[in-house]
This record gives sequence, C-alpha cells and structure tokens, in this order.
Amino acid sequence: MHIPVPGEAEILSLWERGLARHPIDRALLLYAWTQPDLPSSNFPDLPLGTINKALLRLREICFGPRIIAGIDCEHCDTRMEIALDTGQLLAGINEDDTSSKFDNTPAEFEVSNFRFRVPCSRDLAVVSGERDFKAAAVKLLEQCCVEHPENSGTTFANLLVEAEAAMEKLDPAADINLSLSCEECGHSWLVDFNIGTLLWDEIDARARAVLAEVHSLAQAYGWTEPEILALSSQRRAAYLDMVDV
Repeated sequence: MHIPVPGEAEILSLWERGLARHPIDRALLLYAWTQPDLPSSNFPDLPLGTINKALLRLREICFGPRIIAGIDCEHCDTRMEIALDTGQLLAGINEDDTSSKFDNTPAEFEVSNFRFRVPCSRDLAVVSGERDFKAAAVKLLEQCCVEHPENSGTTFANLLVEAEAAMEKLDPAADINLSLSCEECGHSWLVDFNIGTLLWDEIDARARAVLAEVHSLAQAYGWTEPEILALSSQRRAAYLDMVDV
C-alpha cells in the first residue's frame, strides 16, 4: 500500500476537517487519506482491522515508527512510559492474520448456527453510547449477526466468548491490546491501544504547533499562511530564531 505523505498544509486541512468529528469519524477521515483513489462511502463498512493497519502505516510515515506513550497503572496510578514500534505492531498483527483476503469484504463465521461478520465502524457507532462494557459487547455482537436460527433459545450473551475469539482470529487488528506490567506495584493488565485516537492527538499537536509558527512569522513579517508554509522547515526555524531574539 502506497500512502502519500501529508505535508503541513494537508495536516492543517485534516485537522480542520476532523476537529468537530466523533473519534470514529476522525479515524475514517485519516483512513481516507491513505486511500485517495477509493470511494469514501464504503469506508464505514470495512473491517476495523483494515482501518487500524492503514492508520499504523500512516502514523509511521507522518511521525516515524517509534511511539512513546504515557499511561497510569490501573492499580496504583503510577505514571508509566511505554515505547512501541509500528513495524513490530504490524508484524505481530500480520503474523497469523487470516483476514487479509477480506480487506474489502467483512469476513463471516458461524457459532451455534448463528452467523456473524466481523465488526466495522458503523457497528462501533451504534454501541458508542453504551457505558457498560459487557452490554456494549453483546450489543455489538447482535449488530454483527447476519443470520440466526428461529427460536433457538440461545442469547447473544451466551455466544459472546466464542464469537469474540472467532472475531479476533479473523480480524486481529480490530482490537489491539498491549500487555503491561507496573514496575512499582507489579500489577499486570491489558490495555486497549487505539491507533486512531493516538494518531489524531499527534496530528492535533502538530497542527497547533504549525499554526503557532505561522502566527509568529505573520506578526513579525506580515507574510500570509501559504507563504510561510512554502518555506522549508530549516528556513522557517531560522526566521523563528530571529523573531525570538
């Protein structure tokens, strides 16, 4: 997959368009950048893993492969710093990934004569307002059901464990979990890694930094935003150094 590298003007445009959007829609906006030749109307129906893998690659070309993230221990609240690598994450996802052939068509599986497809962004939107984790998982499973036997007496809650295992096997990149251990108290737990949220936060920080540079140089020299963005990063930094003197 060839992903075009967004310049600063494109970063600002993505940031401006995504500011008022829900996080799910922001992820789709960023995914659209990776697929400029495809109709975006189909993106909400793509498997979540397809979106996440593309966003990991986009993050790599925008900010490099190394990710430094901070997280609080859920047991003692100690602040931890974790280092991740997009290449390693992608390699771990793709190692046993049987869903690559389903990149454009959600994979389906069967549990106890119920037939399901793997989740997509539309499904996440349906359950996004649910605060109870278990209730959200059951509702998501119900949303993904494409065929079920009549009067079986089996509830979606009873199928949850087996169905989630099947979903993870078919689309492992849909839900990326990190295994963490606190050096302070020894507590170990799994934490959800949301590449869409992380990438958006980095784009937001970069866009605001660029706007601050534009503001400083516009005040000092009267240049327009396009004129300032047309400067190389080295020349702009040199001008900013002179402004700050």
